[in-house]
Amino acid sequence: MTMMLRISLIAASLITTAIIMNKIRKSKVQIEDSIFWVLFSGILLLFSVFPQVAYVLSDLVGTQAPSNFIFMLVIFLLLIKVFSMTVRISQLEAKLRELVQRMALEELETQEKKNTEDKSE
Repeated sequence: MTMMLRISLIAASLITTAIIMNKIRKSKVQIEDSIFWVLFSGILLLFSVFPQVAYVLSDLVGTQAPSNFIFMLVIFLLLIKVFSMTVRISQLEAKLRELVQRMALEELETQEKKNTEDKSE
């Protein structure tokens, strides 16, 4: 693993951790999401500080270079994150649709009660 790749991995992991900690402090990110990103930056840091781990895992998986293994792992982890976010967005859209429908029904009931009260007077 080249020294430039190691430096890039260290920088990326430190920057990611700093950004996540800043967002946590400002309460702009949920704990579940921050755990993923802190672990993600920890994995990058592990590979940059101990490149032997990347070499061993690269040999086990069968990639030609440790950098290819790291890129493959990062892409895989990010795809998992995107999938989980897609599931969460779908659930939130369903909840939002249900909430809007419930509010519309309540508003309709309120208008009907108001109309019947106006007619009775």
